[in-house]
Amino acid sequence: MKSFSSPSTLDDRDEYPNVTQADLDRATFRVGLKPAPRKQRITISLDTNLVEYFKAKAGKRGYQTLINETLRQAKEREELVSTLRRVIREELHHEKRYGGS
Repeated sequence: MKSFSSPSTLDDRDEYPNVTQADLDRATFRVGLKPAPRKQRITISLDTNLVEYFKAKAGKRGYQTLINETLRQAKEREELVSTLRRVIREELHHEKRYGGS
């Protein structure tokens, strides 16, 4: 049985090329088999008290991750509210048109 503890043995066996930033830029990131959106680096100015709040609340997770999750939840809530309003309008229209049963 061969031992792979020696660095030279590992280097000799590695036939894959080095991954460059250009390779990563062209890569398709996936979660499971579905393409996953990448994050985009931005610069944003937030109120100091908001940054302090998220830093205190985030703990070890990182406050930027917590801000991202909070924004995602707000977006999903808005989509849910929009969907519920559409369904209610459709049901009211159907009720008005065909009467109750």
